[in-house]
Amino acid sequence: MTSNNFLIIMAGGVGTRFWPFSRQTFPKQFHDILGTGRTLIQQTADRFVGICPNENIYVVTSPEYFEITKTQLPFLTDDQILLEPSRRNTAPCIAYASYKIAKQNANAQIVVAPADHIILKEEEFRNRINLALDFSSKYDVLVTLGIKPTRPDTGYGYIQFDDTDVNEVKKVRTFTEKPNLELAEMFLASGDYVWNGGIFVWSLQSITKAFDSHLPEVADAFRIAQKHFYTDKEKEALDTAYPRCRSISIDNGVMEKAENVYVVLSDIGWSDLGTWKSVYENSEKDEVNNVIDGKAMLFNVEDCIIKTPKDKLVVINDLKGYIVAEFDGVLMICKKDDEQKVKEFVSKAEAYGKQFV
Repeated sequence: MTSNNFLIIMAGGVGTRFWPFSRQTFPKQFHDILGTGRTLIQQTADRFVGICPNENIYVVTSPEYFEITKTQLPFLTDDQILLEPSRRNTAPCIAYASYKIAKQNANAQIVVAPADHIILKEEEFRNRINLALDFSSKYDVLVTLGIKPTRPDTGYGYIQFDDTDVNEVKKVRTFTEKPNLELAEMFLASGDYVWNGGIFVWSLQSITKAFDSHLPEVADAFRIAQKHFYTDKEKEALDTAYPRCRSISIDNGVMEKAENVYVVLSDIGWSDLGTWKSVYENSEKDEVNNVIDGKAMLFNVEDCIIKTPKDKLVVINDLKGYIVAEFDGVLMICKKDDEQKVKEFVSKAEAYGKQFV
């Protein structure tokens, strides 16, 4: 571990597709979704023990999540919890944290990780991160972890790499964002595509140079604001900087345009836990493939995920392939195959009161 290693945890999202557990007031990164005893954001920080010192961890989130972030990661100082005045996707989020780190350490090596992913093979994950850190410390590169695909999933972005490259860190050829099923099947069959896991590694110099080249308005906004970071004028500076930034992901704004992008192929037991189906796939199941988190009496129930309050007994009869989820005043019963309708449910639930979304 070196004092030059920094971690940026992106924790500002709401995770609508995991409603009713993920809410505006309590999004999924602050839940212990898989019953491990640690929330997703705590698990994210835990993975970097031995790689990054606690004082070099920065969490970018929304003002309404300051207290819960402080509670769940009590080692953070107030200056390590970065509060975005508005959501502008991942590029401004990463820029804010990067320019703040720059005031502390011009030689920083940075890992960017979402707060809501799970990684089952944690030792291999650390090996992959250390490999990427070593590579990015030697060259002007932007590195991403490419996840070995297990199915032709249309919900992920795909990275094509140079399969003639014999090195462990491979040159990226193309990015394709969320292809249709036919393309996804072709990508899987070709063997030279991996999922974009949204985990990035680079030097401070490389990422600020990339912002200058590809998102100059973002670079200018945060360079102006930077002189007020770590002062009582930081919030005011951010309120000026953020409206100057369009809402754009780091993938679209930088990675797809840059010529110096590399990928570390990674088989790390990764999932973004973005949907109920992904939670189902990553949870232990009973003998008839039910995932149960709560007190449940089941009769002729198969292939279901049941997540309900611990103090409530739920009785279910004759159900197959459903999500049964209750949290904080909302009960949702939905076919697993219809989980894409959850966003629609959320938009309509607001009519019953903001407390339900």
